[in-house]
Amino acid sequence: MTAPELVRLERRGAVALLTIDHPPVNVLSGPVLDALLGRIAEVDRDPTVRAVVLAGAAEKAFAAGADVREMRSMGPAEAARHGGRGQSVTVAIERLPLPVVAAVHGSCLGGGCEIALACDLVIASEDARFGQPEINLGVMPGWGGTQRLPRRIGAARAREWILTGRAVTARDAQSQGLVLEVVSRPELLPRAIAIAEELSGKSATALAAAKRVLAGAIDRALAEGLAEELGEWQALFATPDQKAGMAAFLARAAWTPETRKPASPDR
Repeated sequence: MTAPELVRLERRGAVALLTIDHPPVNVLSGPVLDALLGRIAEVDRDPTVRAVVLAGAAEKAFAAGADVREMRSMGPAEAARHGGRGQSVTVAIERLPLPVVAAVHGSCLGGGCEIALACDLVIASEDARFGQPEINLGVMPGWGGTQRLPRRIGAARAREWILTGRAVTARDAQSQGLVLEVVSRPELLPRAIAIAEELSGKSATALAAAKRVLAGAIDRALAEGLAEELGEWQALFATPDQKAGMAAFLARAAWTPETRKPASPDR
């Protein structure tokens, strides 16, 4: 029996549609991150791809976050490797010379939100919810959230998101500058593809150059900031608060591998 594809790749003309398919809520486990990184490399190698749409197949989530069960027992060294893996995905999206449009529905929390932050444009359905709830697990964002979120919505709002862990609606995320457009759920994927198709008609070399310059438009110290974030994030995995926070989350989730309920910071 063929193993399911954790990230599907489909072509819509010059647009590559990447779909995270890890039911029930697209928890971003290590294998999902590896699959996503592989697909990004695949479209980067294909000269016929001119734009990318990133979407989620799960009914209730674009990506509900990192796998808490996977992270719960990690120490700092393991956390450093796992955080580096997550950062490698967000950096790969950001550095892709092709424009990337995120089509976000449902939960887009934690690592899912960090992946959306790395995309060039974010289109959201009315039911989308964004947030960085890691503080509720005794940790903090570790895949670029502390660095990209202030660049997208400003320092004050980023502090609110990260320090409170509260989620915001698609409309709030739009008013704060993260989301470009909010549409109905049936319109989401067609609208994201339409925008990607428009971008695919532009000069590929000009788009790549614009992305490179825009990446450094606010602050050219992103790499240093990501390194500092990863260091602080991994150190938290040696604290009692991380152990207690993730244990409490999993106890509230009350799931077992047999139930296939999610283990992500969806709150």
